[in-house]
Amino acid sequence: MNQVVSLSFYRFDSVMARTWAFAMMGLARPVLARIPEIGFWKLCGSGSGEGFNLRPNINVFAILTTWPDLEIAQRIQGTHNLFARYRKCAAESWTVYLNTDSVRGQWSGTMPFNAAPDTHKGPLAILTRASVKPRTMARFWGRVPDISNVIGNDPNVLFKIGIGDVPLLHQVTFSIWPDAASMSAFARTGPHADAIRSVRQEDWFREELYARFTLIDDEGTWGGESPLKPIEVL
Repeated sequence: MNQVVSLSFYRFDSVMARTWAFAMMGLARPVLARIPEIGFWKLCGSGSGEGFNLRPNINVFAILTTWPDLEIAQRIQGTHNLFARYRKCAAESWTVYLNTDSVRGQWSGTMPFNAAPDTHKGPLAILTRASVKPRTMARFWGRVPDISNVIGNDPNVLFKIGIGDVPLLHQVTFSIWPDAASMSAFARTGPHADAIRSVRQEDWFREELYARFTLIDDEGTWGGESPLKPIEVL
């Protein structure tokens, strides 16, 4: 069986719903830990703007999970009370299901994703996660606006969001691209490439992870439709 990664996004519009979602950042942890067949999981908040920035987006929260296979992932996410409550409270929700093509690094001291490389050449998703050293935080966040502006203006990116499991210090970017060439063109030029050079030269991160995924399915909508609508996933 190929491990499946699911990433669910929830948008909460009312004050009551946002308060509930914020409280669930703590209350949902023991519930997730007891779900049968769940693997690695993280509850995340999100940042405003394109990518992420210092200002949180109190409307959007995310849950990342891993499962033994797609059938189990969709069955549990579709029937378990926790995920049902999130969908009920949210004004909109969207879940994308992924297979890991490649991964390097660690997240909270573990390797969360099991890679099963294939020859898929279509759309792909990229997840990066970094634990920023406190002494380099100012330089890191100083580079973020330029990177966020570039990715926001890139006509090729199909979906992008910044999330994080610890505010300011533990940051995740997730993006979907039509092909590897468009993703590489963004990564190797401009502010993003400059920031990567600084990461290596100045040792910004305590821990980092980079993962590349094949898109296998999705459920729900974001902004009124599936972000995968413009592309053929399977």
